[in-house]
Amino acid sequence: MNLFGINSADKIQMPSPEDALPGRESEMVIAGQHAVLNTPLKPPFPPSTEIAMFGMGCFWGAEKLFWQLKGVYSTAVGYGAGFTPNPNYEEVCCGKTGHNEVVLVVFDPAVITYADLLKTFWENHNPTEGMRQGNDVGTQYRSGIYVFNQQQKDLASESQNNYQQALKENGCADQTTEIIEDAPFYYAEDYHQQYLAKNPGGYCPNHTCSANPPANRSADSQRRPVGRLIRVRGALAPFYDRFRRMGPRHGHYYDVREVRARSTGAGQARREQAFPDLPACGRAGVYLVRRYHQHSLRR
Repeated sequence: MNLFGINSADKIQMPSPEDALPGRESEMVIAGQHAVLNTPLKPPFPPSTEIAMFGMGCFWGAEKLFWQLKGVYSTAVGYGAGFTPNPNYEEVCCGKTGHNEVVLVVFDPAVITYADLLKTFWENHNPTEGMRQGNDVGTQYRSGIYVFNQQQKDLASESQNNYQQALKENGCADQTTEIIEDAPFYYAEDYHQQYLAKNPGGYCPNHTCSANPPANRSADSQRRPVGRLIRVRGALAPFYDRFRRMGPRHGHYYDVREVRARSTGAGQARREQAFPDLPACGRAGVYLVRRYHQHSLRR
């Protein structure tokens, strides 16, 4: 659906400040408490905490990643790094605000470091796709690190350089992550806050980046994928385009794609036997799982 007369091509072009929607003065009204952590969503926060902000695709799943980390005091989702004051969701989706879907993270640096947050950021999205994450297309899905002091800026830049080197070594496309200082942040609507806690079966795509591009996978026998079909039932189904597993089988990547109009047949592996740590979020179905060796980006 086109909103405000904007077509899909326009959604991947950043508007100029002059062309951005005017917005409004009134702030979004949201609940006072975090639905999971039972901590405040808005300042003031404890003086021992710091704030960080990241854009890494759909903010529902991104927020959940951070609120699960020990040392994170609170999280909130919103719109940031754009031009329109106090936008709403429909305005951001039309591509005429310049805003990104972002997660505000309030953390205790004595328990979890900013470098730890950066690790979660890099390992849980694909920073090489420009104005998109998988099937989610638009300027609001771009990769971004939004820093609030010089130390954060230095650490973000260092991690960006390290990650770019890892991508280069594995023949991947360049990352397109933006690093911006003191980007504005506006809270998203209340129903977006902690969405996956309120809707456990909700959409939570994971678009992690495989370290080896498809064009090169068949060139090296050590990188040739091993494919198998698995059937998953009910809420166990992973609602992912791709999923990179960095668990006990170190260095392995798994691409998970739905296979339509096919069946697994007798004797093929059940999900809980072959891949016990695939996340639960979505639909039942049949999925093609391909495993790639020797491409861990862990540093």
